[in-house]
Amino acid sequence: MSPAPPDAGINLIDTADVYSSGESETIVGEALKERRRDDVVLATKFAMPMGADANERGGSRKWIMRAVEDSLRRLGTDHIDLYQIHRFDPVTELDETLSALSDLVRAGKVRAFGSSLFHPEQTVEAQWVAERRGHHRFRSEQPQYNILLRGIESNVLPTARRYGLGVLTFGPLASGWLSGRADPTAGHRNAGAGAQLFDLSDPGNRAKAEAVRRLSELADEAGLPLPHLATAFVRAHPVVTSVLIGPRTPEHLTGLLSGAGVVLTDDVLDRIDEIVPPGTDLNHGDLMYVPSELADKRARRISR
Repeated sequence: MSPAPPDAGINLIDTADVYSSGESETIVGEALKERRRDDVVLATKFAMPMGADANERGGSRKWIMRAVEDSLRRLGTDHIDLYQIHRFDPVTELDETLSALSDLVRAGKVRAFGSSLFHPEQTVEAQWVAERRGHHRFRSEQPQYNILLRGIESNVLPTARRYGLGVLTFGPLASGWLSGRADPTAGHRNAGAGAQLFDLSDPGNRAKAEAVRRLSELADEAGLPLPHLATAFVRAHPVVTSVLIGPRTPEHLTGLLSGAGVVLTDDVLDRIDEIVPPGTDLNHGDLMYVPSELADKRARRISR
């Protein structure tokens, strides 16, 4: 992808070690060679499996210390501005994870660290452990948030506000549903593993399709492209710090950037609330993280 114009205002790059098995970090590192490193807030993530070995994942001290060195090498930098745990690790004590991350801050390899897709009770526990054990604490949370997935408004966002966390949301266009295409189910994602996101035999997807129809009409009335309405909605929440976008082409990037200054009126926000009520997830199947207690039935049954 071509770089954004220097005056576009983008100063945060978010990636992860698991994206394309490290290739994403390598590409970002090459791109950063062409500009001043200190002008960019560089964020990456760890914890997702990076190999078949059980030690090549999670939030253990052993893996964190190896993963950060791998990321620093691929990114071509001596420090990471925001180092995020990609998912909650149910088999490692938060005390161990926070202790290791705090040591990285003290060593200067990480400026701050945060979480991604943590449930509110996990965030509260992490804050408690940090205070109780004298560790540095999570400074940010990265949740999935868009007009069609508003569930975090009832719990994740209020918790982030309580602890003063920065919130970096991702997925503002709902995997293409809010991209403005005449038929969002006909996009490139409607194939392979992503097909279930657009299967209209699913009641949740039918609800999304109806909401998108009404949101498109609202965007037309407001004189806005639907993607601009969608990203402006996320930015309108007072707890949201930054909206992460993932355009596939330079044209997509230019289109999204042209709407960076859009501010929705209260009337438009009220209309959105009528179409998708606050705190509502139209399709729970779109959530990218399911706790192990729900995903594995063995967690809910006595072993026999």
